[in-house]
Amino acid sequence: MARQRLGQHFLSDPGWREKIARAIRVSPHGLQPSVPPRQDFCWIEIGAGHGEMTQHLLKSGAPVIAVELDPRLVANLQRLAQSHANLSVVPGDVLETNLAALADGRRMRIYGNLPYYITSPILHHFFQYADKIDEANIVIQLEVASRLTAAPASKQYGYLSVVTQFYSLPSLALRLPPAAFRPPPDVASALVTLKFPGEHTDLPAGDTEKFMDFVKTCFAQKRKTLSNNLRSLSAPKRTRQILSELKLREDARAEQLPVTQFVALYRAISSEQKEAGPGSRS
Repeated sequence: MARQRLGQHFLSDPGWREKIARAIRVSPHGLQPSVPPRQDFCWIEIGAGHGEMTQHLLKSGAPVIAVELDPRLVANLQRLAQSHANLSVVPGDVLETNLAALADGRRMRIYGNLPYYITSPILHHFFQYADKIDEANIVIQLEVASRLTAAPASKQYGYLSVVTQFYSLPSLALRLPPAAFRPPPDVASALVTLKFPGEHTDLPAGDTEKFMDFVKTCFAQKRKTLSNNLRSLSAPKRTRQILSELKLREDARAEQLPVTQFVALYRAISSEQKEAGPGSRS
């Protein structure tokens, strides 16, 4: 039985499980060959459940590390591990799990049927290990999938779009109906593939968190122009001038900028702040 408080919706339909396995290249029946056995990467499965997709991942021949929070399901996964030498089971909350430690020096490929109510925190947790991840394949709410993959100037484009595309190249691989799950969710779902790296444009590691805060500020009031939203960082007149220097409209809004232009704007404003000194605005 699924636990509603954990957001559990199990992939009960074998047909959809096979479609996902083909999409992430772990099915021996797919048009593309399954991933050959290797030792330099591992699969990390988030929310392994009853092992619905675990057994597909095991067929890749790579080490599979199944992370599961529900103690009732952990016991079943541990029984599965007794007959599969390449399966390790880790009880616990993914948000409190050091993924790099689990990978133990190997590159990571992630698969997860994520609880819809904490999709964003889990993604942010993944991004902490972006330089160690080759790809992540996640089943999430279709509405959120549309936001991750949204293009600039589209209705769905926002802060989560920019952050995701900064770290990865997202694509919508499959749409899944509620009937693919037990119990069925109230919304449509999707499999999204995140290929790493993304539009990461060589920002110094120490600037990444500041850049994310900058993007949040840019989207603080979506209907307002960037020059208005960035008042706390740069005088509106100067922001408009910087936008013009970057070949952007002076009345541009955050929803119109791709990741590379956010980075360019951040660099221009932050460099002027450094020159002006603490507490100053250009």
